[in-house]
Amino acid sequence: MQKVTGNEPAMWGPAMWGPSIIGFDSYHYNYESGREGDMLIVGFSPRKAANVLYGMIGFDGAEPLLAKLGRHTTGKGCLYIKKLADVDIRVLETLAEKADETTTAQYPKRA
Repeated sequence: MQKVTGNEPAMWGPAMWGPSIIGFDSYHYNYESGREGDMLIVGFSPRKAANVLYGMIGFDGAEPLLAKLGRHTTGKGCLYIKKLADVDIRVLETLAEKADETTTAQYPKRA
């Protein structure tokens, strides 16, 4: 993820997530409802049941890449991979790169 995003890894998240998520850069969102906050652009967490990847499935063009990825499941905004050997690493890199590009374009850095 560091290679494709060009960003340094950092432990991420408030106490509700715990210190187990590694994120690569962040963006600030602002909803019309007034809710706002910061979120990682892409990240992962090595969990017991599966490796969880964040920010890599909700962008235009993700579905064809996911179809080529290999063995995985998805949840709301998450990609689950039990073993990296089960997926095509080049496709995973492309997912991370496209997710980073899409999110960075949608949420430009604040001054």
